Amino acid sequence: MQKIPLDNWVETLVGWMEDHLTFLFDIISGAIEGIVNAFTWLFMLPHPFLFIVILGILAYLVGRWPLALFSVVGFLLIYNLDYWSQTMDTLSLVITSALISVVVGIPIGIWCAYSKGAAQIITPLLDFMQTMPAFVYLLPAVFFFSLGVVPGVIASVIFAIPPTIRLTLLGIQQVSGELTEAADAFGSTSGQKLFKVQLPLALPTLMAGVNQTIMLSLSMVVIASMIGAQGIGAEVYRAVTQLQIGKGFEAGLVVVILAIVLDRFTQGLFKSERKRGR
Repeated sequence: MQKIPLDNWVETLVGWMEDHLTFLFDIISGAIEGIVNAFTWLFMLPHPFLFIVILGILAYLVGRWPLALFSVVGFLLIYNLDYWSQTMDTLSLVITSALISVVVGIPIGIWCAYSKGAAQIITPLLDFMQTMPAFVYLLPAVFFFSLGVVPGVIASVIFAIPPTIRLTLLGIQQVSGELTEAADAFGSTSGQKLFKVQLPLALPTLMAGVNQTIMLSLSMVVIASMIGAQGIGAEVYRAVTQLQIGKGFEAGLVVVILAIVLDRFTQGLFKSERKRGR
């Protein structure tokens, strides 16, 4: 049986995109790099101790003393291990990837909730995006955006956006039909029904999607160190390639601390929104 030239088709498509969409890739690259640099500048602006104090206050407001204590101790340990700048780089990449995923994913989820045709097309694409090995996303990202921060963010967005879309769709679908019918009976427009009824009630589920997106962004940002993305992932990769077990453990511990803090922050927001929903 003759082999289907799928690889040639993909390379032809990629070549066409490179020839005709270079200006678009340049715009996207500039915008993403600007956002990452802005977050990095913001996080590096205060002294680490001041940053930790601010983080502790925010953690107390979100999760009370357990989260505040863990956040303060964890980031003091990061500072002591001399991984502060790398952690801020990683945090900038994660927040940029998660922000783009949320800004793009929520409207797509709303579109799927209102359009069965869109849902039937986009849902298989989400399945494809979630089952494709994460390393595969690095190839086109590097091809279009070269090495560095931008391809890492692009690959992270592709890998992390499905939960936001899925749980936005699920949250809107779970809103009681009686409530939407009541909104229609009172003469609400589609926009009023969406922003005053459906989204507020779907917010707890939506926040769970945001939580998953942040976690996936962090995991992908670490992998993206292989294509030049800076941060803790680069330290992990360097330790692996040089068989530095101690350095690898330290860098891995920093990733764990950052992941727990981000997870507990979003979980705290999720719980507060769920209480409001009740």
